[in-house]
Amino acid sequence: MNDTIIKDLLETIADITGEVKGAYNLRSNGCGVERRSSENIKITPKEDKPGIDINVKPNTKGEMVHIPVVITEDNINDLVYNDFYIGENADVTIVAGCGIHNDGCGTSEHDGIHTFYIGKNAKVKYVEKHYGEGSVQSTKILNPTTIVHMEENSYCEMEMTQIKGVNSTQRETEANVGKDAKLVINEKLMTHDNQVAHSNISGNLDGKGAVLQIVSRSVAKDNSVQVFHPVAIGNEKCKAHVQCDSIIMDHAKVSSIPEIQANHTDAQIVHEAAIGRINNEQLLKLETFGLSEEEAEEVIVEAFLS
Repeated sequence: MNDTIIKDLLETIADITGEVKGAYNLRSNGCGVERRSSENIKITPKEDKPGIDINVKPNTKGEMVHIPVVITEDNINDLVYNDFYIGENADVTIVAGCGIHNDGCGTSEHDGIHTFYIGKNAKVKYVEKHYGEGSVQSTKILNPTTIVHMEENSYCEMEMTQIKGVNSTQRETEANVGKDAKLVINEKLMTHDNQVAHSNISGNLDGKGAVLQIVSRSVAKDNSVQVFHPVAIGNEKCKAHVQCDSIIMDHAKVSSIPEIQANHTDAQIVHEAAIGRINNEQLLKLETFGLSEEEAEEVIVEAFLS
């Protein structure tokens, strides 16, 4: 199972990086397995702790970085520190995330701490996906921490997705947005069974003209619990918009706690939050096309999270 998963993942990365220039680092069960740097992107292992440094040269354009983590063993507790240094005027896409396949009875956990230093006029798209599967007796835990430092006129878009199989998540995100910089965070989450997911986001708008947009969409099923706490802090003339939308089903519990703070008279910060069940009219309309109630719910949930 381990060799097959790793082989398939390497082939997928090779197919992608064969068409688009870039670099990759594959980590499996707490160890580095495969690594490749490019002319403009250098990946080096840390000497003092587990993890890697990713250095992107200034003016690098159209390259990708893949840093997947795979856990296929029971009783693994993997902690990794990855630091990204994005040079001025660079434009890159970074694809990360962790997949846990635990068929045992113990706990498999991955805690990834990612810190971004985004240079002046640089542009970054960061895609992070988490997924878990395996026996119902096993526990799959993912605790991602993301820290972002953005210099003048930089842009960063983050897509953070967790849709299945993770028993417990504690996500921590902290951003420091500089002058005329813009950060967009899109979070998508689905929990089921007795899963618990917490997400805390702290966005500090420190530079004049800084912009922050946070959009969270989540679906909570069965007896799962979700808590979403985004905080937008305007310390200069800036704009921020926080939006939290959740669908609640069965006996789930959802808490949405958007918080805004203005420390400057020209800070413009807005928040919205909505939690509700699936609309009965939408269900009925889909059922008239021959779908069962369960199939109709799946279509609505998929569309909501897309």
